[in-house]
Amino acid sequence: MTNSIKNLAETYDSLVSKLQCGFVPLLLLFCRLWVAWVFFNSGLVKIASWDSTLYLFEYEYQVPILPWQLAAYMGTAAELILPVFVALGLLTRPMGAILFVFNIIAVVSYPLLWEKGFYDHQLWGLMILIFVVWGPGPLSADKWLRSKFL
Repeated sequence: MTNSIKNLAETYDSLVSKLQCGFVPLLLLFCRLWVAWVFFNSGLVKIASWDSTLYLFEYEYQVPILPWQLAAYMGTAAELILPVFVALGLLTRPMGAILFVFNIIAVVSYPLLWEKGFYDHQLWGLMILIFVVWGPGPLSADKWLRSKFL
């Protein structure tokens, strides 16, 4: 009986291990690309309607500590620059960590998000944490650079 359970557990572990070899790299890539797409598009919207962006930062968003003008420029820059690094998998962990903090600031700064988009930001935060904790995976510039120079 114990040998049967042991064999079943070993077979299960072997199957899971094989599935993880193909699935985990794709999951990490998917999370990176999804989050990058969401935040980059948000940055493009801010650039496309800069007057509206300035208005929102002055009257709607309540960014702590920073003056609203600086917050507008820094927030837009973060949404345009950080996703590029994340999508490429370049300096993924630090850029992802900064994007994670940015995501939290976005939620804290805009009370309407609690009604409309809070769950989206939770999902994006979780996706960011996945590649911050486990790294960008083998389909990334980080992995390629490490193999070339280390």
